Amino acid sequence: MAAMHDGLGVARARVHLGRMSKTDRALEALLSRASCDDLVDPAPDGAMLETILSAGLRAPDHGKLRPWRYVVIEGEHRAAFADLVLKGMRARDPDVPQKKLEKRRKRFGETPMTIALGMHLRPDNKIPLAEQEAAVSAGVMNVLNALHLAGFGGLWVTGDVADDPGVCEALGFAPPHRLAGFLFVGTPEETPRSKRADIEDYMAVWKGKPVRFGADKD
Repeated sequence: MAAMHDGLGVARARVHLGRMSKTDRALEALLSRASCDDLVDPAPDGAMLETILSAGLRAPDHGKLRPWRYVVIEGEHRAAFADLVLKGMRARDPDVPQKKLEKRRKRFGETPMTIALGMHLRPDNKIPLAEQEAAVSAGVMNVLNALHLAGFGGLWVTGDVADDPGVCEALGFAPPHRLAGFLFVGTPEETPRSKRADIEDYMAVWKGKPVRFGADKD
C-alpha cells in the first residue's frame, strides 16, 4: 500500500508541475501584451473572432446587465465608415488640418478591422452607470488579452470620434447608449515592445496606515 501511495504521490506531483508549467506560460503571455499600432492582415474572422469577443462577455458584470456591444467594421465598409468619421470632424471644426483628416481616413479606412465598443447603458437601473461602464471596460481588456493570446494585435482608442453623436447613432447607439471607443485589430507587423512597469511601484500592503506608492513620487 505504501508503494502504491508513493506512486500516486509522484503522479500527482507530475500533474502539478505540468499545470504550473502551463500556468507560467499563460501568465508570461499575458505579461507580454502591449498595444500595437502597426497592424496588417489578417484580422480574426469566423469562429476565432466569435471566441475572442466571447472573452469580453466573461468580464465582471454587477447586476448581470450585459452592457457589452461589439460592432465589427471590415472589408468594403471601412471606407464608408471613414467618410462618416471625417464628416463629423469637419462639422466639429471646419478648419481641421488636412493632415489630420488624412491620418484618420487611413486609420479607419485601412486598418484590417475596427471594432466599435458600444455601451448599452441603463440609467434608471439600480446599478450605477459607473459600474456599467466599468463592466464594458473590463470586457475590452479581456478582448485585448484574447487577441494577443491568439496571435493578433489590438489598439484601444477613445476621443472625439467616439463622442460624436452622428457616429454613435450611425452605429446604433443613440442616447443613453454610447461608445467606449474603438479597437483597431489585425496582425502585428512586428512584435510590439513595451517596457514592463515595476510592480513594486504600484503595489502596497496596508498595515494600518495610509500607503505610499513608488509610482506617486511625482
